Amino acid sequence: MGFLDVLFGRSKPVKPDLDQLFGLPSAAITLQAAVGFTSTGTGSVCFASIEGGAFAQVQRDVRALLDADPERSGMPVEFSRDDYGYSWLLSRRDPDDLPALVNDLHAVNTALQDSGFGPQLLCSLVTFRDAELRPLALVYLYKRGTFYPFAPLPGEKRDSPLELQVKAIVKDDLRLEQDLTRWFPLWGAPGL
Repeated sequence: MGFLDVLFGRSKPVKPDLDQLFGLPSAAITLQAAVGFTSTGTGSVCFASIEGGAFAQVQRDVRALLDADPERSGMPVEFSRDDYGYSWLLSRRDPDDLPALVNDLHAVNTALQDSGFGPQLLCSLVTFRDAELRPLALVYLYKRGTFYPFAPLPGEKRDSPLELQVKAIVKDDLRLEQDLTRWFPLWGAPGL
């Protein structure tokens, strides 16, 4: 970072660190012990779609990679597109096998990144529920290398107190996004 960057308040962008995803199983244990949220066994990767053969081939390769896992029998990978034009890949696993789900998300992110589509990656999320069936997601921001909690309520509202409580609970397990303006709502995210 140069003198002018400091002078004008610009900061060096954080490099994505996909290995941060491997902190999720530890955070899940902490989350369950502290507030009773458990994994639903679903996780998603969101990316900006690009038309063309190369991107379609990467999608086919990712599906083949995940579907080749014999433990995924009966748990297909699902692709969808949201109202904003972003593509989502939804992976389902046994709720008790969060490490396998994290491996799926890591593999998808790595495949897209290694194929030159890293700039299209937006976020990944893993979903949780408590005894009252309240939804919660731990969201990984690819371009920031950080996590934040997202707790949607009916009517496109957020449970901000819960999000702040979860932030305090998992702060030792995950690199958390400190800029709350980057805690984007993910209304209708697959699996949530």
